[in-house]
Amino acid sequence: MASKPALCVSVVYSPAPRQVCEVKLSLAPGSTVLQAVQASGLLNLFAMPDSSPPLIGVWGRKAPAQQKLLQNDRVEIYRALAVDPKVARRARFAKQGTRSAGLFVKKRLGAKAGC
Repeated sequence: MASKPALCVSVVYSPAPRQVCEVKLSLAPGSTVLQAVQASGLLNLFAMPDSSPPLIGVWGRKAPAQQKLLQNDRVEIYRALAVDPKVARRARFAKQGTRSAGLFVKKRLGAKAGC
């Protein structure tokens, strides 16, 4: 009886913008997302800002910790957002002003706003 080949997966974490740490693992068939994160050691390597468990996903989609992994899956550990994207957009818009942002910019001489 032949044994199943090991799963090759990668676990990725970005502690800061433009900084990515990737660990490639070979796990037993039937391993879960949580087992991959624990085996990578990334949670121990980087201090997480709060004690709550981080969000985890597979290929950019949020995944439960007990989800079974497939061959060549990419497990991603997500860090918390520093600023709410809606708040950041409002702050950028307020800083730029209404005449120099978005639909209110005149594209060419004599053009109506928004064209």
